[in-house]
Amino acid sequence: SERKLLKGRENEADALILDLEDAVSNDRQAVGREMVHDFLSAHRDREVQELWVRINPLDTELSLGDLASIIPGVPNGIVVPKIHSAAGINILGNYLSALEAITEQEVGSTKIICVATETASSLLTFHTYLENVTDRLVGMTWGGEDLAAALGASDNKSPVTGQYDDPYLMAKSLCLVTARAIDVQPIGAVFVNFKDLQGLEEECLWERRAGFTGKIAIHPAQTEIINRAFTPTGEEIAYAKKVVEVFEQNPNLGTVGLDGKMLDMPHLKQARNLLLMSQRIK
Repeated sequence: SERKLLKGRENEADALILDLEDAVSNDRQAVGREMVHDFLSAHRDREVQELWVRINPLDTELSLGDLASIIPGVPNGIVVPKIHSAAGINILGNYLSALEAITEQEVGSTKIICVATETASSLLTFHTYLENVTDRLVGMTWGGEDLAAALGASDNKSPVTGQYDDPYLMAKSLCLVTARAIDVQPIGAVFVNFKDLQGLEEECLWERRAGFTGKIAIHPAQTEIINRAFTPTGEEIAYAKKVVEVFEQNPNLGTVGLDGKMLDMPHLKQARNLLLMSQRIK
């Protein structure tokens, strides 16, 4: 609804994803597309919060209609669900190039985030991203809910521990490793129990520690926790600066000592990455 869309613009999320897939029934697709197009056109100020659109899967008859309707509204990017391999990303890139040219936009300006693990076959094709994928792809996330349905599972987490079962941990790991290998942002999956804020925070902290750079929220109440979890603290920034400084003071050494600990090149890389992240957040 228009009210919910406007509410989303008040949220502190870095980007608002306008959903044409699960949030819109088939008989309401035309209405949904028009609403998304009008909202994009009315909100061209994207400096604080980008506007992305999740379209229907590429292997459905709805996806091309989605793109034709929304690209004139100039979204920052497209979130594509249920992707099977890098080939689908490249096909989407070709569609976007044609539509950008028709609407006199800069070709290549519309970026892509893919949900890379929502089908069983997708878990077997991550190597394709290493071979050839369009540079429109800027982020990769994963999904456990659709994957559970694809695998015929009744749930994706243990009822005892609340932790993901093995297939979903594999999906999560493949997403992280592949995203890092091709230098795009690894993004954590949605946390579906939006009332469990403690569980959300624990999962965010685990993901950041593992190497993810952000997370998709499904409820406004989740945004503050996600932002806090993925934002380096003052202590972390100060320590990272000390690490960089001690290496700069000893340019000919591959290993240095700091606060009673021995540090080498991986620690320097981690420190620089953290400082770069903090600068981007600012």
